[in-house]
Amino acid sequence: MTENSRRAGSAAVAPADEDVAAELLEFLAARTKTTWERDQDLFAVGGMSSLFAMQLVVHLEKTYGLTISGADLMLDNFRTVDAMVRLVRRLGPGAGGTGGE
Repeated sequence: MTENSRRAGSAAVAPADEDVAAELLEFLAARTKTTWERDQDLFAVGGMSSLFAMQLVVHLEKTYGLTISGADLMLDNFRTVDAMVRLVRRLGPGAGGTGGE
């Protein structure tokens, strides 16, 4: 699925958790040259800095049409792929968050 097709369908349908997780694992692997597990603490093992966490914020906002701000910017929301999937689900289309349009 391309970024444009995600955006085109984002007004009506939230992406499946498995799709979000797979996309994030691919993004992380490409950027860090490391294979990650969904529940692996990216900060605890030295896989991510706070600067990289901000790159993740931008990636999630652009890819899934989200606005991540305020309390949602806490590191715990970016500590694992599963945490990021929950954030996308919570803020994404149809979730009552600020995502979508």
